[in-house]
Amino acid sequence: MSVLILVLGLATAAQADAFTVRDMRGREITLPAAPRRIVSLVPSATEIIFAIGGEARLAGVTDFCDWPPDARRKPRVGGMVAPSLEAIVALTPDVVVATDEGNSHATLDQLARLRIPVYVANAHHLDDVMALVGRLGELTGRSDAVPPLVDSLKARVRRVVDAVRPYPRPRVLYVLWPEPIIVPGRDGLVTELIDLAGGASVTAAAAGAYPRLGLEAVVAAKPDVIILARHGGDQTPTIRATWDRLQAMPAIRAGRVHSVEGALLHRYGPRVVDGLEKLARVIHPEARVAASESR
Repeated sequence: MSVLILVLGLATAAQADAFTVRDMRGREITLPAAPRRIVSLVPSATEIIFAIGGEARLAGVTDFCDWPPDARRKPRVGGMVAPSLEAIVALTPDVVVATDEGNSHATLDQLARLRIPVYVANAHHLDDVMALVGRLGELTGRSDAVPPLVDSLKARVRRVVDAVRPYPRPRVLYVLWPEPIIVPGRDGLVTELIDLAGGASVTAAAAGAYPRLGLEAVVAAKPDVIILARHGGDQTPTIRATWDRLQAMPAIRAGRVHSVEGALLHRYGPRVVDGLEKLARVIHPEARVAASESR
């Protein structure tokens, strides 16, 4: 009887120490205890974890986790699509933060076969970004740091919306990738950001998050403003020269072709509000939107 009581007592204690969190797909992730070693396969999640002061629990990151600069000092596990499973296993993570919209399904399946818990992160709307900050705060034991960060981000969003409200909404074409032409659709975070920045995305009704468009459809949309996403080491001037030849578009005739850093708008970390402010300054230079960049 005493042995049985001891076993039941140990089981009860283990249950009491168990840690449960819900990921962005709504799945409950239960771990034996709060995670101390986290591998992030998502640059957005890495940025959030640093922003809330949870980086001590980051055991490893991908080669694309380059912000803040201190993230580059963390052990690397390779790329996003196909990271090294050997490198991940060697880091003995309690949980891996991944995304089903950037990491391959094969990677997620392999992690499941290895019985490594996976927390899935994604965000299609600004509210999702704020929710993810809160959930990663739970995951890293940094929940106390969440309200000040979220409140600050929301206040900056409100300032942008208030600044651009008095002005007419120009038609905006945002080009995430030039060839093939990839644009934000109705499920894309960038579509919402353009709206908040006082623009009307000409591709807002396109199905999906980031669909492809033909050049004819782009020209027919007659955008007033064209914004080209700039990627590290890309050839934005060359790309812009291609667009400058399309004189049938109002944006080209008005000289309203701009470029912005893609990482600010495509990653759903705190810097997405930096991206929103930059969008607003491009779409509405007359609104004088102030910059207050995330750190």
